[in-house]
Amino acid sequence: MTGTTTTAARKNGRSPEEPEHVLDTAPDPRPGLRAYLEVKRAALLARRQAQRTAPVTEPNRLRARTKAEERSGVRRIRIRHHQILSDSPLDFAGYDLGPASPEIQLGVLSSCLTHVFLIQAADLRIPLDSLEVEVQADQDPRAGEPGFEQVPIYPHNISYTVHITSPAAKERIRELHETVERKCPIYNLLSNPQHITGRVVLTGSPQEI
Repeated sequence: MTGTTTTAARKNGRSPEEPEHVLDTAPDPRPGLRAYLEVKRAALLARRQAQRTAPVTEPNRLRARTKAEERSGVRRIRIRHHQILSDSPLDFAGYDLGPASPEIQLGVLSSCLTHVFLIQAADLRIPLDSLEVEVQADQDPRAGEPGFEQVPIYPHNISYTVHITSPAAKERIRELHETVERKCPIYNLLSNPQHITGRVVLTGSPQEI
């Protein structure tokens, strides 16, 4: 019997004296967000230290550029070295190759809320195992037509739902939520009135309309 055990142990790549471990020491196949939050916290502290060492003297200038593709009309959004496609549905001369602009806006809000939840959870040392943010809004295609003059042409009745798995107490999750709403850039962008300027330039001409 001993010889059989020794042979089996050697076939399994361990010595006969080495105890057999089954699943108790196996890594967690779904470690959740806690390990990532530790990395996020280290990055956050490093950024703060860098800002103290070399304070920022002017705001960042953010840029996005979109070009309508010839023949298809697909909108190719370029942001730094990234690209996002925006398109119309099939019934509006599109190919449905990407979300429409209002849908992208909701996605931007959900992405920003998610990111700020991660940042603040790392900063406040609140453990999270899972995080998902769903954003909804209404957009009425009848807006501006007779009888619907008062209906906004833009997405409205915006709401979001955060799905969190965490062992933290409800008071700490409430603290996290309140902090996120104070510090989320896109949430505050949409919550407050904005002033936008615009101009039109004719290609190949210095003339501005």
